[in-house]
Amino acid sequence: MKLDFTNRRVVVTGAAQGIGRSIVQSFAAEGATVWALDLDEAGLQVAAETGAAATRTLDLSDRAAVATVMQEMGERLGGIDILVNCAGGVRGQIAKPLEEVSEKDWLVLFEANVHGAFWCSQNAAPYMKRNKFGRIINISSGAGLRPSLTGIQGYTAAKHALVGLTKQLSFELGPFGVTVNSVAPGFVLSNPATQRQWESYGPDGQARLVESIHTRRLGRPQDIADTVLFLASDTAEWISGQIISVDGGRS
Repeated sequence: MKLDFTNRRVVVTGAAQGIGRSIVQSFAAEGATVWALDLDEAGLQVAAETGAAATRTLDLSDRAAVATVMQEMGERLGGIDILVNCAGGVRGQIAKPLEEVSEKDWLVLFEANVHGAFWCSQNAAPYMKRNKFGRIINISSGAGLRPSLTGIQGYTAAKHALVGLTKQLSFELGPFGVTVNSVAPGFVLSNPATQRQWESYGPDGQARLVESIHTRRLGRPQDIADTVLFLASDTAEWISGQIISVDGGRS
């Protein structure tokens, strides 16, 4: 099965490193025109070198800024076909008892993992509806389906919210030829935050984690990118509202 994205117009958030960068590179390799969005300007330069046609440094919690960038792309390219909401993460947080979580800690995780996905989807949807075609793929997490290994309450709650948003947008946009799905990665060593988390487990904890994975290995960014490309393809046009766990069988 060949996945051809020639002439498809793609937006990828969280594109500067790890999973997002792999998604950018994979779409570009299959002929898509990809715009890469992230806060990390230096990382976006690498994304450009791996195939992004354009990059924009962007705070996704800023609704007006998101609208400006999405409108720029839509007008310059004549539309937006595929949106991958990959931005998110734990924002440097570590587990702490419930009563010690600050308002700022809680809110920033929703801004990073939910608000940006909503603002981007809100601005991409009119182009997709007009063209009667669209794919929105949200990168959630196993933490959106069960308690998180991180122990970070806000992260787990935000990823659960992103799963709910996926299902609701699928219901709303499906009649317009737009599918909305989510990929829920298992443990993927993809950036400094996941590397720190992995190291915090120590040798015994690392061994237990790998033993709990059916395939007996951690995930790779390309594992997630491959699933995203499938869901974005014409082959997957009757798959919508689904949360696909890509975790080596751990779930």
